[in-house]
Amino acid sequence: MATRTYDVKGMSCNHCKHKVTEAISRLSGVTGVEVDLGTGKVTVTFSGEPDDQKVREAVDEAGYEVV
Repeated sequence: MATRTYDVKGMSCNHCKHKVTEAISRLSGVTGVEVDLGTGKVTVTFSGEPDDQKVREAVDEAGYEVV
């Protein structure tokens, strides 16, 4: 089990939080997603090796940006 924290730009409301959480949760191997709107940090828990590229792509598709 591994955990990574990403800085995500552009999130400002609960709708944003939901979109990002939903997009990342669909990725294979993701077991948890926690979004902190105040800091813009998204903490992702993986059952195996983290795939940063897939997380970036999921966040991009949701309309936000990992910085």
